[in-house]
Formats: sequence, C-alpha cells, structure tokens
Amino acid sequence: MKNIDWEMMDLSSLDLLPKSYITIRHPRMKKVLRIQHTICMAAREYLNSLGFIELLPPIIGPVTDPGIRGAKQVTFDFYGREYKVMSSAILYKQMAAAALGKIYFFSPNIRLEPLDSVKTRRHLVEFVQIDIEEAYADYFRAMEIAEGLLVYVIKKVLKEHEEDLKELGRELKVPRRPFKKLTHKEAVDLLRSLGYDVSYNTEIPWYAEEALSKMFDEPFFVYDYPRGARGFYDREDPERPGILRDFDLMYPEGYGEAASGAEREYEVEKVVTRMRSTGENPAKYGWYIEMLKFGIPPTAGFGIGVERLTRFICGLKTVWEARPYPKVAGIYSP
Repeated sequence: MKNIDWEMMDLSSLDLLPKSYITIRHPRMKKVLRIQHTICMAAREYLNSLGFIELLPPIIGPVTDPGIRGAKQVTFDFYGREYKVMSSAILYKQMAAAALGKIYFFSPNIRLEPLDSVKTRRHLVEFVQIDIEEAYADYFRAMEIAEGLLVYVIKKVLKEHEEDLKELGRELKVPRRPFKKLTHKEAVDLLRSLGYDVSYNTEIPWYAEEALSKMFDEPFFVYDYPRGARGFYDREDPERPGILRDFDLMYPEGYGEAASGAEREYEVEKVVTRMRSTGENPAKYGWYIEMLKFGIPPTAGFGIGVERLTRFICGLKTVWEARPYPKVAGIYSP
C-alpha cells in the first residue's frame, strides 16, 4: 500500500466516504472498530444476563415500520408481491416476544433518509439496531433496561479500552443512575423558554433535539409523547387519551437520540383505528392483523443504534466514523 499521511486525513469528511476501503485501515478507525466490537459483546452479555434470547432478525417482509421520520422505505418485487427491506423490526419484535417472552435482535436496517439528514451528522442509510422486546413489561421497565444496558456497556469499554479512549481524545464517565426523566411537555417547555419554535403536538425536530441534548451532561429520557408524534404500534395511555406510553433515551453533549421505545398496542381494534388515523391501510398488514386477532400479550421494548452508541462512547464528530463502510444519503460509496 502506498504511503498515506494518516494525520492529514479527517474521517468526518464526507469526501472520504467513497474511499472507505482506505479509511477502514486508518489507525483511529481501527481503534473505533475494536471498541465497537466490545460494545456489541457487552450488550449481549447484559441482555443475556437478564434472560433475553437473541434471535435472527428479519431482513425483508411484506411490511416494515412506517414511523421513520421522513425517510423512505426500500420496496422491491418478491416473486410478484411487493416486499420491503426492513427499516425497523418493530412489528416482528411483538411476534417474537409473544413466543419467547424476552428477545433481542442485532437488526440491520435500511432507511432512505432525506438529503438534509447529512447535516445532523447522526443519520445513516444503513445501520444496525439492537432491538429489544419483553412480554408483560411496561415502558418504565423498558427504560430501566435501556439505562442498565448503557451503563453496563460504558463500564465494559472503560475497563477494556482506557488507552484507546485516551488516544481518541474521549473523556468518558459512567452515568449516574437513575437517569433524569422529562415528559415531552417539559422538554418542549424548556426548548420554548430558550426561543425554539417547537410544538407540543409533534415529534421534537432534529435541530431542537440536538439543542436539548446539549443542555445535559448525563443521559436522560424524554417520555409521554403526544399521539401524533409516533406510529400506530405505540400504546396510548388508556387513562390519558392523546398521550403515548413511550420514550426516547437521549445522549448528552449534543449527541441526540440514543434509543426509542414504548409499550405496544396489542388489541386489534385499537391498532386498526390507529392505522387508519395515521393514513395506513390495514390491508397491507395482513399477517400482523391476523397475529393480533390470534391474541398476543402486551409487550414493551426499544431499539438502540450501534453506530450512534459507538459515536457517543468514542466522542466522534459524525456517525459515519462509527461504521466500516458507511452509507450516507446522496453519496455513492462502497
């Protein structure tokens, strides 16, 4: 291999994305990928210790998660039928948890993100999500598991990679438990008090989410989103109409969303009503509707992106520095 001045190579540069066959050999990148290996092992250790079972994730199916914040799904012809590449395995998690109680996937996801997602520095077209679901759990239990997972992983990385983190220039500390919790309304109140034009009735936009994240030096939760902010599968609180029993785990320091989770709607009538209210056609969700009619237990869970977790732990400028062959909206790369 010809001589390369690694010191002059900025791995956060979009111009380098088509050269990932070179950047994967960068000394800094090799440290990040070794840390990512430890992150994945630690996540498995933690979940296995709680009795969760790892299953093989679905890659394609007749339907996938429609609630992907402006991204488009990948659709293709599957022997004369329309199929999707998974943008999230959320519907399949309910199926699996109904069978085995506690499950997780390391799930590859594809989302054709809008071109302006590049500006956030935390969106990939191709990424891996640790998808976790537990039967008979509520969303506070899911938050507890997410909190424990993050703390366990950080402790493991600090133990195994103290020198690597130092060379990456990352000062990482173990978060204190329990994490702070803000309702969606409280988060919007805080943002509006600082001049951000955000709504009480919708998802917090990316720029405001980043600003909120910068206000904290420890991970925290935002929970109880309004019904219009999320998909048909997040459970509406039966005693508080219009409020969903869901949450986001947020990284501090401006790194933004770490994980999204919720209790799931599991009663077929409620799911169909919610589908129609969000413009979804229940006829497209044939197997899912049949599963609900057959009867499944209530479940709760969350998904946490491996690359975003790696970015936060390593203190990287961009999420594409946390993947060996990154795919970013609008850029052709290997």
